[in-house]
Amino acid sequence: MNFQQWDNLLRVMNGERLKEKPAGFIIDSPWLPGWHKVPILDYFADSGTWFNANRKAVETFPEVMFLPGFWSEFGMCTEPSAFGSKMIWHENDLPHADKIFNDVSEFGKLIKPNVRTDGLLPFVLNRLVRNEPGIESIGHQVKFAVSRGPLNIASFLMGTTELMMGIAMSPEETARGLAVITDFIIDWIGLQLETFSSIEGVLILDDIVGFLGETEFEAFVLPLLKRIYSSFSLKVNFFHNDAYGLITAKYLDEIGINLFNFSYNHSLTEIRKLAGNKISLLGNIPPLEIMANGSEEDVKKSVKAALDSIEDHTRIIWSCGGGMPQNVSNANINAFLDALKDS
Repeated sequence: MNFQQWDNLLRVMNGERLKEKPAGFIIDSPWLPGWHKVPILDYFADSGTWFNANRKAVETFPEVMFLPGFWSEFGMCTEPSAFGSKMIWHENDLPHADKIFNDVSEFGKLIKPNVRTDGLLPFVLNRLVRNEPGIESIGHQVKFAVSRGPLNIASFLMGTTELMMGIAMSPEETARGLAVITDFIIDWIGLQLETFSSIEGVLILDDIVGFLGETEFEAFVLPLLKRIYSSFSLKVNFFHNDAYGLITAKYLDEIGINLFNFSYNHSLTEIRKLAGNKISLLGNIPPLEIMANGSEEDVKKSVKAALDSIEDHTRIIWSCGGGMPQNVSNANINAFLDALKDS
C-alpha cells in the first residue's frame, strides 16, 4: 500500500468519511497470474514476474487499496510447507499441500517448525526483501504481516474432515496440535515484523473457523485468535473468514480484530449488528457470481444494492465478500469503481 492508501485505511477505521467511498480488494495468486497473463508457476517461481504482476495491479487501479499489498505467498502451501507437507505444483493451477497426519494422536504430538529456516518461509521473506527497493520506488511499503490461521493450517496438515472429527472426538489431542500451530504463527508474524520496520498491520486468514458451532468456536478458536492478536501492538488487526461468519462476528472486538472480511452470504447489516460499530468491514459483493462471472451491469447493480442495504457507510471498505477470484476483468473492476463514484 502507498502512504495515502494507508492513511485512508486508518481514517476509515477511525470512523471518518472520505471524499470518495473507499474500495479495497484482497489479491493474491488466484487472481494475479491470470490477470497478468502469466503461468501460475511462473508467478510463484520468478520473483520478477511476481513483482511485475503486483506493480501492474497497483498502477492500473491506483484508487484501490489492494490488501495486504505485494503479498508474498505460495498459495495454501506457505505455512503447511514448514511442517513438512508435500507440495504439489502445476503450471496453470494453484498448488496443493498434502496432509501429513492420518491420526489425531499424531497431530497432538506436532513439533513447532523454525520459521527462520523451514519450508517456504525463507523464500517468502527473501522475495520481499529483494523486492522491497522496487516496492518503495513506486511509493508503496510492506504494511502487513500475513499468515493463515490455526485451523486453516491444521486442515491441510490432517484434512478438514479429520480436523472436525478430532475436535469432536479427541479434543485434547486436537487442542495440543492447534496450540503448537498458534505458537508457530506468533513466531512467523514476529519474524515478519522483525524483518520489515514498515509493517503496522497483521492479516490472519482462516475460513475453517466458520465450520464450527459456537461452543466449539469458544473452545478452539477464541483463545487462539486472542493470543495471536494480543501478541502484537499494531494499528490494523485484519481477519478474513469468508465461510460462515455470524459466530465469528460476535467475538471480533473481544479477540482484538478491527477489520473483518466476511462472506457475501451475510448482509452488511447483520454483520454490523453482531460485530458492533467499532469494527471496520470489508465487503461484500459476491466474488464469483458477480465480480468474475457477472456483466458490468450486474456489478453496478450489486454495488448499488450493497450501498442501499445499510444506512451508515462509516467504517466500510467496499469490496468482495472474500478475496478476488480468478478471471475478474478490468471492465468489472472499473464498473465496481464507477458504481461507487456514482452513488
